Amino acid sequence: MKYENSKSAILTFLVLVSIVLTWNLWTYQPNFDMLENGNYVEEVTLKEKRELHQIISPDLVLFHRNGQHFGTTNAVSLDKMMNELRKWSFYDVEDYSENVENIKELVHGNGNAEIVFPADIPIEIYRSVLKFEEKRIPAFNFNRIVVNVENSEKGNGTVYFVSSDYQHVYVSHISPSLLIEFNKNFFKNAEQYQPYIPFEATAERTVYIPDGKLEMMEYTYLPVVLNSEAFKEALFSDPNFVQRGTVSGVEEFSDVSSKMTVNNDTNMLLYVNPTGESNYVDNSYDLLKRSIDFINGHGGWTDPYRYVAKDEKRKSVKFRLYSIDGYPVFNESGMSEIEEVWGRDEITRYVRPNISLELPLTTEMVKVTLPTGSSALEFLKSRKSFKPELLEQLVLGYRMSKDTSENRLILLEPAWFYRYNQTWGQITKEDLGGLLRGLE
Repeated sequence: MKYENSKSAILTFLVLVSIVLTWNLWTYQPNFDMLENGNYVEEVTLKEKRELHQIISPDLVLFHRNGQHFGTTNAVSLDKMMNELRKWSFYDVEDYSENVENIKELVHGNGNAEIVFPADIPIEIYRSVLKFEEKRIPAFNFNRIVVNVENSEKGNGTVYFVSSDYQHVYVSHISPSLLIEFNKNFFKNAEQYQPYIPFEATAERTVYIPDGKLEMMEYTYLPVVLNSEAFKEALFSDPNFVQRGTVSGVEEFSDVSSKMTVNNDTNMLLYVNPTGESNYVDNSYDLLKRSIDFINGHGGWTDPYRYVAKDEKRKSVKFRLYSIDGYPVFNESGMSEIEEVWGRDEITRYVRPNISLELPLTTEMVKVTLPTGSSALEFLKSRKSFKPELLEQLVLGYRMSKDTSENRLILLEPAWFYRYNQTWGQITKEDLGGLLRGLE
């Protein structure tokens, strides 16, 4: 009897356990919070992302006033001006090219403020910077915004968007109150800026060159070397399958299709992915947007780089380092540039420095005086092979180099640079000879 009672009790217990387990199985709701919220695949970022207006920004504003020309490349001044333009509301945008009789007068005429960008910009991408009242506006590229201030009290303000080849002009309008404010804040104070002189390169194109007394700071930096492993994690689709080696002091990372080399002597990084398809047509907007998104994706803006060039045939985009005061930086080995070349869906070539300049050594900062723009121009004109129509720009900038006495240090030395027949060159101290010695 006791045996039968024990069997019944055990059976009842097992049945109850089965019921409880079945109920728990039916009603169980797994807690996915940890999986959803936990960042198991950590995003690789070298620096913070940057806003579009910080990457695509002007490097010069010219004020054409009372037959004179003044301008500035100062980063703070240009940011202040662009912050005001970003508050404007543009309307009635239309193609104005057929109505322009004298393109030089429209762009450089008396009463105009001319905001100059380093390269052509698709208006589609810049719509996130400037505000347009219409949902749809024509598609066009521009590299100049021309604000006509002279007629600020005669009705709606007129703003032109002009392409780099001067062949296309689009007109828009703004509220007259905005134009009056722009005149008060900027245009009326034009004389406080650097004087510029015009050089008539062709009948259709004028090059403006800073003149008068020119002083710049010379900088010395102790750079920060960027983490190669961070780039590996960011650039390769599956970093776990990447092999690492060192050949003649150069770090090499590779998988079945891609390769990244980091040369710590030249401080250059090269990533190549030759499998990307390149035989296709891409548009200007997509090319520039994906290039910016790609660098933002891994926080690659390690210094104040700006968009300076694109080539739709090569499917390439270039960004250049600018100094803290707004001057372009040049280096013969590409150490001041970031360049991307694209296939259809992925990048095929990525070239950039593997250092960040961070802050200059204040004890090494020196103010230097440079030859006038007139002198630099006269030197170029004195060359036997010089053709005026091939001169595109003559600007102040910095030459980046390594300190010969202390290889770890980076020098930024002020100099004159010119863009001639689509290629940048430098006017050296040796070129100017006694002219520089006379200033010392």
